[in-house]
Amino acid sequence: MHKIIKLGLGFIYLVFAAVQYNDPDPLLWILVYCLVAGILIYGAFAKVSKKIPLVILVLLGSFSLTLLPGFIEWVGLPEKQEIFGEMVYKKPYIEETREFLGLWIAWFGVFYLYKSPNSVL
Repeated sequence: MHKIIKLGLGFIYLVFAAVQYNDPDPLLWILVYCLVAGILIYGAFAKVSKKIPLVILVLLGSFSLTLLPGFIEWVGLPEKQEIFGEMVYKKPYIEETREFLGLWIAWFGVFYLYKSPNSVL
């Protein structure tokens, strides 16, 4: 069952990577989501050294901290739906919030692999 979940998550992260072409910094986000997809798909077929997902978790979490101020600004706003609309350059917190949430979505995918039985050495 865990193999199917890892493969399914890996596919979902590949789709996430595929839709990043119109992002202001597409290469970064394509690489992030492909990294997560790759480690999940690999983890579906073979055991992964525990160090690899740990390093990825630390990197994703650390990167997200650089975007935390924009996320906090968005959380404090009365109107939350702005992040679902167009990017407004006068409101950088919109993109920062999207990226912050995207990193945490990626983080949870790697965390699933890390905590899955028989996934890590």
